[in-house]
Amino acid sequence: MEENKNVSKKSWKRVFKKKWFFPAVYLAVAALLLTGVLWYQNAINQAPNIAEDMENQLNDLAGGDQEGQDQEDATTVMQQQEVLMMPVPEDLQVEIVTKFYDYGADAADQEQALILHQNKFYQSDGIAISTSDQQSFDVKASLSGKIAEIEQDPLLGNVVKMEHEEGLTTYYASLGEVLVEEGSQLKQGETIGTAGQNMMGKDNGGVHVHFEVRKDGIPVNPENFINQPIHKIVAPDQSEKDKEATEEDTDQGTEENADENENKQEDEDEANETDSGNQSSSAMEHA
Repeated sequence: MEENKNVSKKSWKRVFKKKWFFPAVYLAVAALLLTGVLWYQNAINQAPNIAEDMENQLNDLAGGDQEGQDQEDATTVMQQQEVLMMPVPEDLQVEIVTKFYDYGADAADQEQALILHQNKFYQSDGIAISTSDQQSFDVKASLSGKIAEIEQDPLLGNVVKMEHEEGLTTYYASLGEVLVEEGSQLKQGETIGTAGQNMMGKDNGGVHVHFEVRKDGIPVNPENFINQPIHKIVAPDQSEKDKEATEEDTDQGTEENADENENKQEDEDEANETDSGNQSSSAMEHA
């Protein structure tokens, strides 16, 4: 054992005495130190990029979640949005006895949208709803909202105005009895009052409710938006409406002028025939 230890010590001594030993050790240590320095610098340089990548990934995940949440919220709002309902009980059979006056409608619908009062015709800004038996019925809120105004009009009778979302207002006129108070909140389908009669529509429908819908103060045709979500209710282009009214007035004026010219021509023809007859009689007398 002692001989082996002596041999091992002598071997190490011989190695230490080599000229290349210590330079080799120095180079190995230097290489390790340099490798450590380079690795450390590389780790420091990559750390911000890694942190930024992680932050971007987190932001993408958060943004995706937020976008999904926004879409879900929007879908929920759309699903919760009410649709415009007829202001009558669901199981009640009714008919529209007076239509909304639409400048783009045909002549028959326009004629049905005229209200006769004291020998004058007025264009209807809503629809008159009645039953075939002319019995009174409950008038319901077509949308949830606030009772903004209640008044007794000498021509329209009891009138209730309701305000809703999306700039919508609804009017319920010709009410026989009003069962709500001004300022109260009503849910869709709750009773406002009962159908009755008024002076303006007595010649058009008897017992009825006159129902109007307005978008930002402009009347719209309720029939076009029944069972439609309220965000789809849009007001007609006022300029187009004025243009159509002007064209209609122009057409009527043209027809009236044509009739006057035709009558004038007939009068002139009759006068010419009379003159010709007189001249013939005079000639015969002279003969």
